Amino acid sequence: MIAPRTLSLKAALPLVLLAVALPADAKAPSLADAAGSYSIASSSRIQFNVGQTGGGGIAGNFAKFSGKFRIDGGNVSRSSVEFTLYPESVRARERRIEDFLRSSAVFDAANYQTVTFRSTSVTQTGPDRATVEGALTARGKTRKERFAVTLTDWNKGSISFTIRGSIRRAPYGMDVGTPIYSNVVEFDMDIKGMRR
Repeated sequence: MIAPRTLSLKAALPLVLLAVALPADAKAPSLADAAGSYSIASSSRIQFNVGQTGGGGIAGNFAKFSGKFRIDGGNVSRSSVEFTLYPESVRARERRIEDFLRSSAVFDAANYQTVTFRSTSVTQTGPDRATVEGALTARGKTRKERFAVTLTDWNKGSISFTIRGSIRRAPYGMDVGTPIYSNVVEFDMDIKGMRR
């Protein structure tokens, strides 16, 4: 009598462990659930790419940035984002490309030490997605830009997003090299926020 019951428990143990590891009410991350105020962590990744006719192009990233954001759990549209990039910190595959990007032809980092973004509206497009619009200022010029945001992970202390956006260079006076190089900069960002 004891042996069959023991075998039955052994057979059931993997199912019990699976049920504990995957609770019945598990769900995808939700913007409303992740409500709070966060500072952007230095472990975030800010990459960009400018395509080139025939393939290739310029790819780079920013080593220095700062910012904060707030997610309003009661009404996501009342959320806000502030973000600053430091053009002097731009990195690329070659030093000469970095120097070119920092020069007066592109970011003009000597005269414009920051690129800033401040949201003016947040529109939730799904449980874990939103579109953020706001004022982007670069080289003294300000325009409305839009980014697509997807929540990828969160816990009590931190939160992670992917952010995508396409920005035209010409309105900011950075269209050097067109049409050989695309007038559009593609941003690909993995942002981590630490709860404040």
